[in-house]
Amino acid sequence: MTNPLNVFERAGLYLTVFLTGASVMLIELLGTRMIAPFYGTSLYVWSSLISVTMIALAIGYFVGGRWADRAQRTGLSLIIALAALLTLLIPGLTRTVLLATDPLGLRLGAFASAFVLFMPSLTMLGMVGPFAIKLSTSRLDGIGAGAGSIYAVSTVGSVVGTLLLGFFLFPAAGSREILISLAGLLFLLALVIAVYEKRRLGMPAALLPNILLIIIGAGLLPKIVSAGHAYTGGKTFQIQSEQESLYGWVRVIDQPSRDLRFLASDASMIGAASISTGKSRLSYQEIVNLLPALTPKMTRALIIGLGAGHMAKVLRDRYGLEVDTLEIDPAVAKAASDYFGFRSAGKDIIGDARYEIRRLKGNYDLIIHDCFTGGTEPTHLLTVEALAQLQKLLSAQGLLALNFVAFSQGGKNAALASVSRTLEQVFKYHSLFISEPGEDFNDFVFLAGSRPIDLKAKPLQADQAAWLQNRVLTLDNAHGVILTDNFNPLEYLQVRKSEHYRHVLVDWFGHDILVR
Repeated sequence: MTNPLNVFERAGLYLTVFLTGASVMLIELLGTRMIAPFYGTSLYVWSSLISVTMIALAIGYFVGGRWADRAQRTGLSLIIALAALLTLLIPGLTRTVLLATDPLGLRLGAFASAFVLFMPSLTMLGMVGPFAIKLSTSRLDGIGAGAGSIYAVSTVGSVVGTLLLGFFLFPAAGSREILISLAGLLFLLALVIAVYEKRRLGMPAALLPNILLIIIGAGLLPKIVSAGHAYTGGKTFQIQSEQESLYGWVRVIDQPSRDLRFLASDASMIGAASISTGKSRLSYQEIVNLLPALTPKMTRALIIGLGAGHMAKVLRDRYGLEVDTLEIDPAVAKAASDYFGFRSAGKDIIGDARYEIRRLKGNYDLIIHDCFTGGTEPTHLLTVEALAQLQKLLSAQGLLALNFVAFSQGGKNAALASVSRTLEQVFKYHSLFISEPGEDFNDFVFLAGSRPIDLKAKPLQADQAAWLQNRVLTLDNAHGVILTDNFNPLEYLQVRKSEHYRHVLVDWFGHDILVR
């Protein structure tokens, strides 16, 4: 039997549980942003983070319960101080851990890096709940209510932490800065609890280990901060701009020796242009730039996935089209405007395509679906349901152009075949063009509509028609599946692509391009 807590002590205990519950979700969500530049934001990364969090909490509950029984009413401050120190180490160790797990591949590498980086701090935070239950329980017949209250407050803290991060902290600060600040908050909380343990519980030595851990953290802080200095690229590459958004780490990178400027989001290259002329250097866009010649009298277009904005510029300047754009990431739109000369030629919408296209009004003569990069595809935009929404926005003679990055595998790639079979469910006709003939790894452009694609259309010049004809690819659709909102294995089918693209990027820029 223990003495019951007074009102102020109980309020302090609930506040502690609230803050540590919020910290769990902050670390879990920040984990995706720390790993995403290297491994992307695929379902594998999210599954890894969620699994590691559950494992850590399970271990924390078990060990915390044992510790609480043996330590009676002391030790909570030490648990939180250890959680603070381990949280502080995360941004300092991220680079080393990601590079060490790289040989393991996308799935195992994502899990291993999440396990090493986030398991220790989350385990310590998981120990707080059982310890708080022990402290709040004065009578055996009140243990149910005490435990329920503790976990309810912790869960509310998790909810608040999630909303705080998504709605306010992410737009205002970087992941590393938030983690360092969170560690500081936990250190402060541990210190306050240690003072309580010393005075109220008669533990004169309670402060010493906490102060020691704070001194260790303060000593490591300069190295942790310096480990996160922005990658400048050195002599070969120069970083012109970088911004961490809700959706990725967006950077503009110059390579003067090749007259190249790149737009990157995490481990994906979403734009490339000549520094001197500003013209696009992505070959698949040459296919897209000829599309208005296939359907005379086009007047209105929609581009989903702005990238660097080159296609919008060509459609406006060369063909005089009114071009609406839809881009999920405001940081990408800003970079396109500031560094690639993008200028509005219609409505420019920032938001997720599945939500925004429901609010659009057709009729578009051309819709360009260009959300597929070297990283993770937004699979919810490539289902029968999503394509049916786009089909309703097209005019009677309108075309949908869909860019997709994959391996050809002699026309037998299952991911390509799945996209093709899915298009067949919505559109009467579709054709496929390859960006670089003879290359296995490529950009593939699907054209779909209510009529056959005529490569002999009058506005198309003979050399342009021959150039397109040389890029027509025939697929074996037997290897594909129909993608729906209910069943969509595209990320699984594209694992090899994601790993290959990431290593292409590393070979080009070096590992520093992917780690912070």
